[in-house]
Amino acid sequence: MSNHTREARGLAGLVVRMLAIAAFALGAAGAHAGIANTKHNLGADNATNENFMGAGGTTEICVFCHTPHASNTNVTAPLWNKPVAAGASYTTYTTATSATIEGSVDMSGISLACLSCHDGTQAMDTMINRPGSGGYNAAGAVTGGTWNGARQSNGQLINAGEFIANLGTDLSNDHPVGIQYCGGGISTGGASTTDASSGTCRDGDFNAPQNGLIGGHRAWWVDTSAGAAGTRQKTDMVLYARAPVLAGDATSGQFQPFVECASCHDPHSENPTFLRVPNTQSAVCLACHNK
Repeated sequence: MSNHTREARGLAGLVVRMLAIAAFALGAAGAHAGIANTKHNLGADNATNENFMGAGGTTEICVFCHTPHASNTNVTAPLWNKPVAAGASYTTYTTATSATIEGSVDMSGISLACLSCHDGTQAMDTMINRPGSGGYNAAGAVTGGTWNGARQSNGQLINAGEFIANLGTDLSNDHPVGIQYCGGGISTGGASTTDASSGTCRDGDFNAPQNGLIGGHRAWWVDTSAGAAGTRQKTDMVLYARAPVLAGDATSGQFQPFVECASCHDPHSENPTFLRVPNTQSAVCLACHNK
C-alpha cells in the first residue's frame, strides 16, 4: 500500500470520526434544548412562561427532579430528588368507580414520582439535594427562589382556567395507575425478572403486551406504530415490572407489568402534554385498548 493511499484512508477516517463527534454533540445539544423548551423546565431561564423560578431561582433544569447523589430510594424513579407521599395517601380508581375495571391496584410505583409535583401538596422546588454544595435535606426543602406563572401558588401546582395540572390526592377521576395491565394474568411465573413471560390478559379488551430482556431484566411494553415492532422504544407504551403482594391474586409476589403515569407520558418529550405519541385518532388509547 502506498503512502498516498494510507494518508487518504487516514484522512477519511479522521473525517468520519469528526462527523461522529459533531453528530453526538448536536444530538446532546438538541436533547438539552428539547427539555429546556418544555413545561418541565422550571428553571429561571424557562422560555415557556408556564411556571418558572424568578429571583433567587436556579437556572438548572434536571435538579428539580433528579440528583446524581443521595437520591430518594423510596420510589422506583431514577435518582429522584424529591420526597414522595405514601401510596395510601391517594384515593385510586377502583371497582367503586367502574364496575368493569379489572386488576389489583398497588400505589408503590413510579407514579409517586410524578405525583410529587402533580398532587399539589408540595412546591415544585422541594428537593432533597438542592443545587450546589451544602443543600442536602433528607426530608426535602424548597430552594427559596420566587415563582412566576399563573398555574402555581407559592410553587404548588394549581388548576387555572381550562388547564389541569394539579390532580390532587383523589385519583378516582383519573386514568388508573398502579394497576396490573389488562386485568393481570401475565407474569414471569416466579419472583424473577429474567424468567420467561407467561400467561394471557384476563381482560380481552386489551392488546397483548410485548416483552423481552432489557439490561438482564424482563420488561413489558405495548407496541405503537411510531416504533419498530417487537423492540421497546420511547414511543411505545411502557409497562413497569413489579412484584407486589396482591391479596387473592394468583400472580401475587411475581414480577408482572403495571400501568403507571409514565406508561403514556414521557416527561422528557417535546409533545405538548408529554404523551409518548400524539393522540391523533386516539392513538395513545388504542395502543392498549382493543376497541
